[in-house]
Amino acid sequence: MAATVPSTTAPQTASSSGLVTRLRFRRAPLAAAALWFALGIGLRHVSAVSAPFHPTPLLVAALACLFTLGVVGAMRSHRTAWIPVAGLWLLLGLVAAEWQPSPANPRALLGYADNLSRDVQARVVRVRPAQPVPDSADDADKAPPWEMAEDSPARADAAPLSMDLAVDAVEDVTPDTSTMVQVDGGIRVSVYDAQALDLRCGDRLELPLRLKPPQRFRDPGAFQLTDLLLSHGIAVESSVNAARIVRTGSSPATLSCRIFAAQTWASSRLTSLATSPANRRLPPALRLSLTDAAMLNAMLFGDRAGLTHTLRVGFERTGTFHLFVVSGLHIALLAGGVFWLLRRMGLPLWLATFATIAAAMGYTVLTGFGQPAQRSLVMVSVYLLARLMSRDRDSLNALGAAVLVLLVWSPGSLFDASFQMTALAILGIAGIAIPLGDYTFLRMAGITRDVFERPRTRFTPREAQLRLRLELWGEALAELLGGWSLRLPATLFRWTLRVLELALIATVAELVMVLPMALYFHRAAVFALPANMVVIPVLSVLAPAAVLTFLCSLVSPWLAAVPGAVTSGLLHAVTWTIHLLSRRTNPGWLDPDLRLPGPVWWVAVLAVVAWVACCWAVRRSRLGALATAFALPLIATAVLWPEPAVVTPGALEVSAIDVGQGDSLLAVNPDGEAMLIDAGGPVGRGPGQAISSFDIGEQVVSPYLWSRRFRRIDIMVLTHAHSDHMGGMPSVLANFRPRELWVGVDAHSPNYAALLAEAYRLHIIVRHLRAGDRQRWGSVAVSVLAPAADYGNLGSPKNDDSLVLELALGRATALLEGDAEARSEQAMLAAGLVQPVTLLKLGHHGSLTSSTEAFLDAAHPREAVVSVGRRNTFGHPRGEIIHRLAARGTRLFRTDQFGLTTFLLTPDGRVSEVVDGVPLPRRD
Repeated sequence: MAATVPSTTAPQTASSSGLVTRLRFRRAPLAAAALWFALGIGLRHVSAVSAPFHPTPLLVAALACLFTLGVVGAMRSHRTAWIPVAGLWLLLGLVAAEWQPSPANPRALLGYADNLSRDVQARVVRVRPAQPVPDSADDADKAPPWEMAEDSPARADAAPLSMDLAVDAVEDVTPDTSTMVQVDGGIRVSVYDAQALDLRCGDRLELPLRLKPPQRFRDPGAFQLTDLLLSHGIAVESSVNAARIVRTGSSPATLSCRIFAAQTWASSRLTSLATSPANRRLPPALRLSLTDAAMLNAMLFGDRAGLTHTLRVGFERTGTFHLFVVSGLHIALLAGGVFWLLRRMGLPLWLATFATIAAAMGYTVLTGFGQPAQRSLVMVSVYLLARLMSRDRDSLNALGAAVLVLLVWSPGSLFDASFQMTALAILGIAGIAIPLGDYTFLRMAGITRDVFERPRTRFTPREAQLRLRLELWGEALAELLGGWSLRLPATLFRWTLRVLELALIATVAELVMVLPMALYFHRAAVFALPANMVVIPVLSVLAPAAVLTFLCSLVSPWLAAVPGAVTSGLLHAVTWTIHLLSRRTNPGWLDPDLRLPGPVWWVAVLAVVAWVACCWAVRRSRLGALATAFALPLIATAVLWPEPAVVTPGALEVSAIDVGQGDSLLAVNPDGEAMLIDAGGPVGRGPGQAISSFDIGEQVVSPYLWSRRFRRIDIMVLTHAHSDHMGGMPSVLANFRPRELWVGVDAHSPNYAALLAEAYRLHIIVRHLRAGDRQRWGSVAVSVLAPAADYGNLGSPKNDDSLVLELALGRATALLEGDAEARSEQAMLAAGLVQPVTLLKLGHHGSLTSSTEAFLDAAHPREAVVSVGRRNTFGHPRGEIIHRLAARGTRLFRTDQFGLTTFLLTPDGRVSEVVDGVPLPRRD
């Protein structure tokens, strides 16, 4: 029979016991202030587009009026005082956003980015070494098939050295003179054959460079490397051989350069440990490999240069890539560990607080002192200080203080993805998860502590009954197993509650993080919850072990062997778990990584408002907590709910996507079905030149399709297996899972074979088409014009392998040539397949090997489009081709000049154009 105890106190509710306090302005004033301040910054951002705002004396008067009303309201009526105070903070946020200083503009160098060789005088501000070489060929075997052949990254021993330069002067070249002109700005330079080159911060160099601006893709949603580099003061890029660099002197290193050098030094220590004899003698399961060192460098110091696609993909699919991003989690773990240790050593609270802040600051410097790490440092520091000075230690108020300080310091942080993710995590964990647990089971964790001692607090009858049961079970177990098991039932019960607490926090955090994951990364990680429940607890042990390994390696690799073995064992356990969860064994809804468009803006706003409401409701009553528990998955469902794709009814759309010097076309039929023809990719590289980790399929083509709200593609077409057409295909294939893949000639290419293998694994129908084949695609008739049925290619891919398609809707037709050259065009003419068309996609980027006079005479297009890269070295499109089209009255559109260009073909034979989202005047 269950034991009972008499009631010694009146029953208490969670709210009345003080465990859950209602969310009131006076209890968390800084959290409310941060909310209204952020709203003011957001209003300024929205209004900046429509109408410029300039502070005036009227604004000052409004601030004074609101301040006065707030003071008077606080003295007379607490219930209404929050209105003028909230208005005051909102207005202050608006003013802070308006008065935020503009960053330095490094664009002066763009005037010299004309591909001419110029002498440059500059100072070294950062040097990054080449990536480490994989331990063995086994590491490469784990890579996706399409990364293992001609498009695979170069080996690390051939990779260039990367350095950032602060420019002092640039050569100004004219036909008659050459002078050095003082110019401010930054250059990122790749240095080849740099094995014997020793560059340090502050070195002054003179070197010849051909300056070029980073590629900018004029497509909605595309990742812009240009903006990222500009945020670091880099305006242009270049490359040079180390033998042509002349060191002319040195100057004192800047603080930022010293910070970068510290990060590089710290990363090199772990890399050296991985190659040391002490580490090599350990068993493989406990041995740090160079791959492990790359992961630890990213985890501890924010140096992600060594993270290959193979390492990243599993963590990205399971929503655990935050492991490699030095953020609030890492700094909070460090600060929490240091603070706990110092308090255990008996230090006073104030001294432990300031010592912890100092340790966090030193660690942040080692990570490179990037903006996300700076924000995390500020938030942790302000939280600790607010906790030190606050009487009731309200976590939500302390975190609100941290957010407020951060926004005052940098109002623009509000629109940064990392800040938003941190703020939402705070809202979910501190504002919703912990109060929700307090209403259910978290209080019992305190009840079960010291069950055999006299309680220091008063309990309800049910709570006292639970303590008595644990005592009885412990005594019964002690009679069977001995005195050591007396406290075992209470301990097991308490740890079970802690696991439930972790599950609750992880669940709420994942439900809240659905919004930024969909908005910024277009992901819905199905296994994020179980993966994070493994990763986060292990990280709390792995991070200290890794730090200890690093510190010991500074003394001796032999001293670091034991903590290194513990670190590698934990790291291997994490990577094995992530690999297991991220395997795509069953495409469909069980796929660990669902890719999807982000929600529309109003859904995102409503989701944030709903979460703030949940933060208030969960603290009001048990009914509010129950409503919150039901509302959270509904909000997440609303965020992920599919929206209709953006299409033009009644028209055949052909859009030339700006992918630089490559090809990618999107066709959408009147039924709203999508066909993607090619997906761009790298053009090629010289000997020893490293390939960038930039994936045009993932970072340009897919974001554009998501901006159109497409979740699936009906048909994908690969014209031929050259890298500038196929390079982005693997990512798009995995992201959009087309129903069919159309191909032409099976030329010999490992990348092409891997692509077909992936399509078969994803249960995508692969169709091999030849001239004369016809397909019905909704209301659009598709005719194949090339390659001819008797055409064959037993060697490497060629341009004449190109699959040439004609799309017809009523009297409107679009002829899409791929890279077909003169031989293929002659075969199409000889077979009588070429008829006058409305739109022509020029073959081979407008080179002289395509678009012959006879072919253009037969096709006689009204309009033509050519996909070319800005300032391409091939001279595409050639002037002769442009003159041929002009002589026939054909209007030519170029992606290097117009960016994304859309053609709308109607059944009556008319065509209209949309450039940069703006419709052009229609021509009859």
